[in-house]
Amino acid sequence: MSYLSNEFFLIALTFGSYFFGKLLRKWTHWTIMHPILVSICVLIAFLKISGVKYETYNTSGHMIEFWLQPAVVALGVPLYQQLETIKKQFLPILMSELAGCLAGIISVVLIAKALGASKPVIMSLAPKSVTTPIAMEVTKSIGGIPSLTAAVVVCVGLLCAVAGYKTMGFARVNSPVAQGLSMGTAAHAMGTATSMDVSKVHGAYASLGLTINGILTSLLTPSILPLMGI
Repeated sequence: MSYLSNEFFLIALTFGSYFFGKLLRKWTHWTIMHPILVSICVLIAFLKISGVKYETYNTSGHMIEFWLQPAVVALGVPLYQQLETIKKQFLPILMSELAGCLAGIISVVLIAKALGASKPVIMSLAPKSVTTPIAMEVTKSIGGIPSLTAAVVVCVGLLCAVAGYKTMGFARVNSPVAQGLSMGTAAHAMGTATSMDVSKVHGAYASLGLTINGILTSLLTPSILPLMGI
């Protein structure tokens, strides 16, 4: 059974489970069948049943992580294609991003305080809507728990990726610009990946939302929390 812990088998399993998730969503048309969520469930079940340690799987996972950096850079391509339109709308976009950033930080802090969360937990939740590397660095700088932040960021991304477009449909938010910016702002990389499947315009504005919200969150979070008594 040593082949189960082989790094190439584990990489193939990762890609295979994601591809299976895409097929499952296509067949069922169920929004809940998001490929990333399906992949997580399949991989957790595999590790539990096979007895392969997470550390072993994570070693092979680093080979996939290497490609995340060029993948993020590639997000700039659809962004560049919409550059002229973005220039004309830059001020409204910036104001929208600022509102989204503030709403994301303030709302989660108020809810966490109301539910009796401790100060370290509240600090860990504050940067929930930005991509994991930025969120973890923000958490470290304000005294939170980086591992908790990483888990919350993934959960938030999955929730928005699964329900984001449905929610905006119920709210009658039909503008591709508004939808893309919202997904990038609220759901970071997962929202951007989901938006790429919708259209290039959605993907471009989601990339923009991800980038601007990451910058604003890293700059504003350390200042907002003291003002809220944290």
